[in-house]
Amino acid sequence: MRARAPASSANLGPGFDVLAVAVDRYVEVEVEPADKLTVRSEGEGAGLADDAGHLAARVAMDVAGHDRLAISVRSQIPIARGLGSSAALAVAAAAAAGADDPLSVAARVDGHPENAAASVLGGLVVAATVRGAVQVVRLPLDPAIAFVAAVPDRSLPTARARLALPDRVSREDAIFNLGRLGFLLAGLADHRQLVREAAEDRLHQDYRSPLFPEAPMLLAGLLSGGALAACWSGAGPSLLGISTSEGVDRVANAARHAMADAGVEVGDIDAVFFSTSLAGLITGQETIRGEVVVYPMGFGTIPIHNVENACASGGDALHLAWTSLAAGL
Repeated sequence: MRARAPASSANLGPGFDVLAVAVDRYVEVEVEPADKLTVRSEGEGAGLADDAGHLAARVAMDVAGHDRLAISVRSQIPIARGLGSSAALAVAAAAAAGADDPLSVAARVDGHPENAAASVLGGLVVAATVRGAVQVVRLPLDPAIAFVAAVPDRSLPTARARLALPDRVSREDAIFNLGRLGFLLAGLADHRQLVREAAEDRLHQDYRSPLFPEAPMLLAGLLSGGALAACWSGAGPSLLGISTSEGVDRVANAARHAMADAGVEVGDIDAVFFSTSLAGLITGQETIRGEVVVYPMGFGTIPIHNVENACASGGDALHLAWTSLAAGL
């Protein structure tokens, strides 16, 4: 079984630990029966732990109940950059291993239901654990909105970023974030109502800034470059500029210049990317005739068939299904 899930950007400023949007970087996991456990990884995070310690292996073994599995991972999502890499991997691994509810599995393993929900459903979501179960609502997202991510060549593990946060916050700060969250949701549904104050926050971003001192300068650069609003992506260090499709090139250039001016190096991935991933998790399974059936998760249960192997591989079929869904076909 193959499964593919998108990266995600959580929080979006005031929506701390509840709000996330899927973005167009993906991880694909394939799980097949085998005589013994093997793990092979490509792309981001390749070779870091190609054994039973790999997150995909831990999730797949938990779902399958044994370790007689051959697991392949191909990822475009940079690790520890605030782009939901672990949640997306957990979602894809759980689905590829045959989990009935990949969202619950990933939320339990990763601890972030909002990232997992965005990777499963796609688009913009709000998620929380209610009476022990993950509850998710997919929210309106203006198709004219695009996101620009400034991704630095440095990591910031979520656990370390979490330690920077206080145990308690003031009532004033809580009210501040609630008000900004209302503005943000209205603006994401209709970009004409989005104001830069909508992405302001008092619960996490300022506390984490000492871990990435260049962040304020980069956020200012995104705003001066035309972003409607700007914020941290998840726990960072990636930063997000919220733009329109028409203004995205200008914001992307501003992000590049701001990173250069701040002396922030860019890794082997693109410094910026944009667009939202409207499709969430999809899975595919080889049939007896060699065809591949692709099931979109969160878009109903109508399968897309790779008739007579028109696609050269399952991965191609997954990509075709993903592209079709995102295009609204």
